[in-house]
Amino acid sequence: MDLVLNVADRYFFTPYVYPSSWPEGRPLRQIISLLAVTNLGIVVLYLCLGWLSYQFIFDRNLMKHPLFLKNQVWREIKLSMTSLPIISIPTVAIFFLEVRGYSQLYDNIEESLTGWSFMLFSMISFVLFTDADLCYAPFPQHFHKLHHVFKIPTPFASHAFHPLDGFMSSLPYHIYPFLFPLDKVLYLALYIFVNIWTLSIHDGNYCVPGPLQAVVNGAAHHTDHHLFFTVNYGQYFTLWDRISGSYRTPSVLEGKERNLKDRVRCLLKWH
Repeated sequence: MDLVLNVADRYFFTPYVYPSSWPEGRPLRQIISLLAVTNLGIVVLYLCLGWLSYQFIFDRNLMKHPLFLKNQVWREIKLSMTSLPIISIPTVAIFFLEVRGYSQLYDNIEESLTGWSFMLFSMISFVLFTDADLCYAPFPQHFHKLHHVFKIPTPFASHAFHPLDGFMSSLPYHIYPFLFPLDKVLYLALYIFVNIWTLSIHDGNYCVPGPLQAVVNGAAHHTDHHLFFTVNYGQYFTLWDRISGSYRTPSVLEGKERNLKDRVRCLLKWH
């Protein structure tokens, strides 16, 4: 996060906001700046990507489902915009530790263990580590029920969590760079990827290529998670659900053949 903070300091905070008596390395200034940057960044990501997904990917026919709530989109946005500022407080505390140099994030590829091959390993291990969601597993599920009010979610439900639930579900992403070396640019890219993926599993687009349907935890799998609550907890893959016995073949894919229009949508999404 210090990469983003450095850019914000150079082009905005230093010349226009803070007095010269507040140097860039001052802890209080860094905390205030991180709060501003984090809240602005996540809101822009959520609203912009959510709107694009809602406009161009989300299947509006799902809004005719009897479990789709009245004013649901507005309720999803309202809950998200209420929770995100609260979630940002402990998140910024972790970002602050990163900025102060307590994590294993590094600046250049030359600092990695084996160069580009380690970068590839980092991407794979980050996805597998966060997919396991070891920090969230023991967390009380009654907090998560607020997210499950939306049985037929839209992309705007992607960040509609109870604040404690939202922070705990994101904690593995923040813990990883304290346990394992990770390039700073790659970490930022993975952080954005996680938010995009979270939107994608709420977008109502059930198009996953046939051979990957049993492996990738897509929107079809996650919709069943919203409907039945105790199945398909996975973030990216079905591995941990299969191991724990919580895997369920998505209802929308079970024994149903897609029509030509659905096949075209699949091709557009995956190619």
